[in-house]
Amino acid sequence: MGFNCGIVGLPNVGKSTLFNALTATAAAQAENFPFCTIEPNIGRVSVPDERLEKIAALAGSAKLVPAQLEFVDIAGLVKGASTGEGLGNQFLGNIRETDAIIQVLRCFEDGDITHVDGSVDPLRDADTIETELMLADIDSLGKQIDNISRKAKSGDKELNAQLDLMREAKVVLDDGKPARIIDVSEDDAKAFKLLGLLTSKPVLYVCNVSEDDAATGNEWTAKVEAMAKEQGAECVIISAKIESEIAQLSTEEEKKEFLETIELEEAGLNKIIRAGYNLLGLQTFFTVGPKEARAWTMHTGAKAPQAAGCIHTDFEKGFIKAEVIAMDDYVTLGGEQPCKDSGKMRQEGKDYTVKDGDVVLFRFNV
Repeated sequence: MGFNCGIVGLPNVGKSTLFNALTATAAAQAENFPFCTIEPNIGRVSVPDERLEKIAALAGSAKLVPAQLEFVDIAGLVKGASTGEGLGNQFLGNIRETDAIIQVLRCFEDGDITHVDGSVDPLRDADTIETELMLADIDSLGKQIDNISRKAKSGDKELNAQLDLMREAKVVLDDGKPARIIDVSEDDAKAFKLLGLLTSKPVLYVCNVSEDDAATGNEWTAKVEAMAKEQGAECVIISAKIESEIAQLSTEEEKKEFLETIELEEAGLNKIIRAGYNLLGLQTFFTVGPKEARAWTMHTGAKAPQAAGCIHTDFEKGFIKAEVIAMDDYVTLGGEQPCKDSGKMRQEGKDYTVKDGDVVLFRFNV
């Protein structure tokens, strides 16, 4: 599995420029006026992972298939979006389909780029977006509660349990807090997700800074980082302009030289992916052979059959065992056969928890 992140923000904060850079396309029209982006643009990018290249080289794989990450560029939100301002209802609906929210905040001054509120203040902007999402959730929950309340009068225990969950969420939202702070039990997790609450999604704050501040950040990014820490959210600092320049370079060598020139250790895409994986509790396992070496994304803590299901549902249904080699052993010893000879290939059953970097061959029977 991969994961799907909606890129949101006020108009003219640089989110479409960032989307174009991250997906290395010109799919998102980036112009200096509000509501430039109306329909959501969707782009899939390969997740960079040096481990995949290493195991492919050792196995002599003809093809590399990296894990994929999907970005959805959603049009700029404004005050009143929850009641339809600025095509708000359409935009909020697009956010509802994503797994996580990347909230782009403008942390740079530029007299040539108009800010919808007339000045730069990323904390105010973040509050505007959060407020609109909470108001939309309150409206949605109100309608769901009215609907379920009528049905629950029959005494149905399951419906009454849903109703209790909805009312608990509404109390939190009415108090001005996002739904993601609710401590949901494992038993209620599925029902809670089905509520479709926008503020239940994990948030990654992306501080878009000028090229001069890309390496160090600035006073605005420091405030955003403090806010993110308080919320238990993720935060990264990037320059959308720099990412645009990196996207135009054709080779990894050119990109590396460019980053060294401007004293950056890595591209913003890598930061966003790493933060996103952490945010959603994701990790990677690998399959490898002469035809291809492939990276797969799964939730941390998943058992072997669940990991097998990431490849195909039949693999999970007919799971027999997993033949596992740790990444360090695979690379250090020089591939599958040396690992077998050294006793480093293990046979694991359905209770095995797959670890990040495991090289796995699944045995199944359907």
